[in-house]
Amino acid sequence: MLRHASGFKFRELFSLIAMIGLASAGAVRAQQPVVDKLVLDDTIQSVSAGLLERAIAHANSQGAAALLIEINTPGGLVDSMRTMAGAILSSRVPIIVYVAPAGARAGSAGFFLLEAADIAAMAPGTNAGAAHVVFEGGKPDEVLSQKVENDAEAFLRSYVAKRNRNTEAAIAAVASSHSYTAEEALNQHLIDVIAPNDAQLLDAIDGRQITLIDGSKLTLHTKNAQIEVVQPTLRENLLGWLVNPNIALLFLVGGALLIYLEFNTPGTIVPGALGTLMVLLGIFALDLLPIRFTAVLLLIAAFALMFLEAKFGGHGALALTGIVCLTFGTLTLVAAPIPELRVNPWVAVGVSLGFGTITVLLVRLAIRARRLKARLGADALVGSEASAMEPLAPEGHVLVEGEIWLAVASEPVPAGARLRVVGHEQYLLRVAPAESAATPRTAA
Repeated sequence: MLRHASGFKFRELFSLIAMIGLASAGAVRAQQPVVDKLVLDDTIQSVSAGLLERAIAHANSQGAAALLIEINTPGGLVDSMRTMAGAILSSRVPIIVYVAPAGARAGSAGFFLLEAADIAAMAPGTNAGAAHVVFEGGKPDEVLSQKVENDAEAFLRSYVAKRNRNTEAAIAAVASSHSYTAEEALNQHLIDVIAPNDAQLLDAIDGRQITLIDGSKLTLHTKNAQIEVVQPTLRENLLGWLVNPNIALLFLVGGALLIYLEFNTPGTIVPGALGTLMVLLGIFALDLLPIRFTAVLLLIAAFALMFLEAKFGGHGALALTGIVCLTFGTLTLVAAPIPELRVNPWVAVGVSLGFGTITVLLVRLAIRARRLKARLGADALVGSEASAMEPLAPEGHVLVEGEIWLAVASEPVPAGARLRVVGHEQYLLRVAPAESAATPRTAA
């Protein structure tokens, strides 16, 4: 009995210790801060803006200690940048923008996002700046250019001063395209910290007090934080792939060729369905980018010139002009401020030459086929040369296309004479001497 009782007490004590241990571990986990992380390694456009807004909404709804945005971008569209900066400024959860890894940059529009963050950080070997406004479609007149630049500078000043950062150094990145290394940015008070990785960054800013854009103050608790990466959805991955102007152009051109193939050979179904899908995806992708309408007019003119070349024949002049229009149209189709959002010149030239050549050949074959009437039997022999196998006075047998036919001539014909089929009455061919038959055909 004593042994049984002592054994029972031992098990009870062990269970109690285990419960205390689990409760302590749970308390530690509950106290461990959670920091959401979003990686933006792309251009600044509508897809990246949507991804950032979703990440901020998720961090706000989950009560994360902060949202860490690791950025590496050459820049992008002004409208998307303003949307993203506005989302950062209005976030209730502290936003940390971190230019990383080594070799990364926050160029152009990315610099605006870096300065909008509650905590601006850079990894060693990175740079930021060169935020001068690049106009979509060429440089406008001086007055308009000054207005746009002043607007961008005012937007940057509106929140840089509230972040207690160097307004003059920030404006220099816009006015004179100045770019800063991580050390220069820290010395100029454009960023708050330099850190080689996420863990050291979060440890370095732990306990700092920040002032949100609405004036409220908040102390950061990020030491030993658990980092949860916000993954792009399937839709965002697809849109991020489609927003590449080269992909969009290839989809548009490839889809157009497949649709033409369906019209040329009705009933195949698959080329038509696939081509329609590709064209719709191409149009959808281009709708996410700034498009020049003059470039669209050039593309329409290119198609018209290629069709005229195939129909009437311009000794290649119309086709060549169409290919030139197509090349310039594709090169200038996307009015983007950075090369990464424009159509690659080699892609534009390759697509234009290939599409132009294929289109002219296919249209010419289709028109030629439509001009030829579908003929069977005696119909197919009209216009063919024939040879008299015997004297025709006026009827007799002739050899046409390796076949023997009964024919009637308008005048007596000796055996072996060269003839031409000028018509038929059911299975009786009407023939005439080749010389006399050539004249009316030429006149026609």
